[in-house]
Amino acid sequence: MKSITLWFACLVVVVAALPRVRAAEKAGAVDPSSISNPAGFEIRRGVNLSHWLSQNFGWSPRDTFITEKDLRYLKSIGYDHVRIPIDEKELWTEDGKPSAEAFAYLTKAIEACQAIGLRAVVDLHTVRAHHFNAANEGGKNTLFTNPKAQETFLKLWTDISSYLKKYPESLLAYEIMNEPVADEAQQWNALVARAFTTLRALEPNRVLVIGSNRWQTAENFPALEVPAGDSNIILSVHTYEPLPFTHYKAAWMPSKDYSGPVHYPGVTITPEDYDRFVDQKNQALVGLFWRARQSFDKQKLAEILRPAIEKARQLHLQLYCSEFGCLPTVPRKDRLAYYRDIIAVFEENGLAWANWEYKADFGILPYDTVKQQAGPPDQELIDVLLHPSADGKNEKSSGEPHR
Repeated sequence: MKSITLWFACLVVVVAALPRVRAAEKAGAVDPSSISNPAGFEIRRGVNLSHWLSQNFGWSPRDTFITEKDLRYLKSIGYDHVRIPIDEKELWTEDGKPSAEAFAYLTKAIEACQAIGLRAVVDLHTVRAHHFNAANEGGKNTLFTNPKAQETFLKLWTDISSYLKKYPESLLAYEIMNEPVADEAQQWNALVARAFTTLRALEPNRVLVIGSNRWQTAENFPALEVPAGDSNIILSVHTYEPLPFTHYKAAWMPSKDYSGPVHYPGVTITPEDYDRFVDQKNQALVGLFWRARQSFDKQKLAEILRPAIEKARQLHLQLYCSEFGCLPTVPRKDRLAYYRDIIAVFEENGLAWANWEYKADFGILPYDTVKQQAGPPDQELIDVLLHPSADGKNEKSSGEPHR
C-alpha cells in the first residue's frame, strides 16, 4: 500500500511539473545539456587530439604522438571524451583508397577509449577539395562547386562507416565536417542533407555532429538547416573570439602583421594601439580586427554564442563547442582570464565542449616540434578548464601524461 501511495504521489508531482517544464522550454530556459539522445552518446568535457591524423606537419610521429597512455592521462584529469580530427590526405591515398595503416591508428584509439571509459567524436577535418583556412594559405575550395568533389566527400564517409560502424553508438559520434566555408549557406545545407542521407542509410542510430557554415560560428546558426525529426544529432559551434587576442602572433593568420599589445578582458586593442600598429592599407588585417576595438568580457562571449544557444533550444538538441582556445603568446594572466570566462559561459549555458588542443601551440601540453617531445602539463590551465571550484579558485588535478 505504501509503495502504491508513493508511486501515486510521484506521479502527481511529475504531472504537476509538466506545465512548468513546457513553459520553460517555450521561454528558452531549458539548457542544451539537459537534452540526451536516444543513442546514449553523452559528452560534457573533451579535448582535441590535433596534429596526429590531421594537419600532421611531420613533427608528430603517428605511432607515438597519441597512445593509450595519453588517453588514460586525459581520462585521469577529468575529460570524458576526445575529438579526433582526421584529414583525407592522412587516411586516404591520392587515388582515393583508404590507408589500412592510418585507419588502424584510428580504430586502435577508439578501442582504447572504449576500454578506458572515454567517448570519441571523429571529425572529418579537411579534405582535398576543402580547407577551412584556404583563403589565408593560398589555396582554393572547390567542394561546394564541384559535383565530383562532393561525391568523393560522400565516399569518404562511406569508407569511415565501413571501418567504424562496429562500435557502439554510445561510444562514438561523427562530425560531418569541420568549419565549412561555403559562399552561400544553402550550399552547405545541401551537402549536409546529402551526407545525412548517406550516413543514415548506413547507420540509422549514429549520433551526427553538425555545425554552421563559415567556420561553425554562432552568428551563422540561423541559416543552418538541420535535418528534421532526428534526435541523434548534436549541434556544434566554434568560438575563438576575440580572434586578434586568441590568435595573437599566429603565423597562419593576418594577425601575424600586428606587433602591438592585446588585452582581455576589456578592449582587445586600444584606440591608441590600433592607430599606431594597424596598417590601414593591410586589408586582411583591418578585416580581421573589426571587432578588436570592442570590449570583451564574459557577458560579451555569451552574447556572441547566443544565436547557437537559441537554435539548439529551439530544436531541442544538445549544443557542443568542439573548438575554442587561446595561444600562449598573450599575457599569461589575460589568457587564463579568457579561459575562465569561456568555460563559465559553457557551463552556465549547458554546452558540452572540447578545447583546442591536447599537444601543440594551444595545448595543455606544450610540444617541442624539434625534439618531438611534450613538455610538462600546464597544470594551471588544466585546473581552469577542468577543476574550477565554486569560489572561483581551482582544485588540483593529478596524473602524468605520455611524453
